[in-house]
Amino acid sequence: MIDWSLYVITDAKLSRGRSHLEVLRAAIAGGATVVQYREKEGTTRQMIEEARALRELTRQAGIPFIVNDRVDIALAVDADGVHVGQDDMPAPVARRLLGPGKTVGVSVDNLEQALQAEQDGADYVGAGPIFATLTKPDAAPPIGPEGLAEICRRVSIPVVAIGGINEENAAAVIAAGAAGVAVVSAVVAAPDVEATARRLREIIEAARAR
Repeated sequence: MIDWSLYVITDAKLSRGRSHLEVLRAAIAGGATVVQYREKEGTTRQMIEEARALRELTRQAGIPFIVNDRVDIALAVDADGVHVGQDDMPAPVARRLLGPGKTVGVSVDNLEQALQAEQDGADYVGAGPIFATLTKPDAAPPIGPEGLAEICRRVSIPVVAIGGINEENAAAVIAAGAAGVAVVSAVVAAPDVEATARRLREIIEAARAR
């Protein structure tokens, strides 16, 4: 059973010159429960090298390692799964290529897409953006906690909220029914990654206890 509480996604442009390994090591120390390697501009060889190092880190930490979009990279480093968008490889195809026992997540920005992802056999959905975000300039309009709550009510698989989530609004996202929050800039761009991840995790746990 995966703990989706604090799902941290890499972004080289936001990491203040720090390596993915450095950022995720600190995030895990602060309480990240899942990490995703997202790299859009590196060569395949570079991505395999980076992903292999992160795979080793997450294996030692005992948390799931997900690769964004690239099923080939996930296979190359024996990642725990992949996360695909609406324009990426369809979830059933990713599942067939990865084989049994792996996790497949799908990005959704409305209820219809969430229901389709569940029907397609996704293990979880990343729903959003919940709030306005600068991390993905081409993101759909924010669905807000209300839109998130509707998705959480209607699907039976875990819903991880993403998009503009930070220490100020993470509690509202958990209150809406999300299994966890996925963050990029809130953690990756933080001056102190470990301390920020720790505060977010505490906020999430406190919101869940209410």
